[in-house]
Amino acid sequence: MQSAAPELAQIKSAMKASWMAGDFGQIAKYSAKIGEEFIARTAIKPGTRVLDVACGTGNTAIPAAKAGAVVTGLDLVPSLLEQARQRAAAEKLNIVFQEGDAEELPFKDREFDLVITMFGAMFAPRPERVAAELVRVCGSGEKIAMANWTPEGFVGKQFRAMSEIVPPPPGIPAPILWGDEKVVRQRLSKGISNLVTTRQKGYLDFPFAPNQVVAFFRQYFGPTQVAFSKLDAAGQAQLALRLESLWTEHNLSKNGNTRVEAEYLDVRATVV
Repeated sequence: MQSAAPELAQIKSAMKASWMAGDFGQIAKYSAKIGEEFIARTAIKPGTRVLDVACGTGNTAIPAAKAGAVVTGLDLVPSLLEQARQRAAAEKLNIVFQEGDAEELPFKDREFDLVITMFGAMFAPRPERVAAELVRVCGSGEKIAMANWTPEGFVGKQFRAMSEIVPPPPGIPAPILWGDEKVVRQRLSKGISNLVTTRQKGYLDFPFAPNQVVAFFRQYFGPTQVAFSKLDAAGQAQLALRLESLWTEHNLSKNGNTRVEAEYLDVRATVV
């Protein structure tokens, strides 16, 4: 057990570095509408104390603040938080953004009325710690709201294709398991009085062709950039072709652009 700590620290450091690579803000703007739709389905009254865990560049924190919430956004990556601050300032929204770990939330017990996380906390390496922390900081009778990509959806297929060519670190549960209803119910079995899961459809729209989408991700999406960097020229060509085939196969657009349906699991848990 003593050797686990430095190994975990190394894994988290690598994860942080991968998200700092590229410029995730360029990617995030194409899923901003999904964040807005997620918040629109969430009951938020003026003054609701909201914590957005793994908030990224603010795709859910910003619409929550617009709905009248008092929002705190937390993320592991300083560069994403800086982009979130700039976006909030441009909207004249008073949101507190701070650096922190989803597995060790720097907040008091039951400090928030609503705890949200969209496509963020699912990437933490110890899901049982994430689940416990989400419950701990949420008030009694209040809600936890998660959005997690499903294994069967487009993003799940993309993760699977990449992991087959660039295997992830051993011993770390696949992030996409957070999109499996049975797994979610198991992970959120303690401290929860009611849990409802719903499969939702979001859409990723890019104003260019599928092969250009892959190039776009290689340039701006840190985890993709890092995955390609681990391969030789032949491996990079194989991965690019695999990803281009996925985007092409699932492309709903007929005008030279790219529009893909991306399924995610909407999770609503009520804390005891």
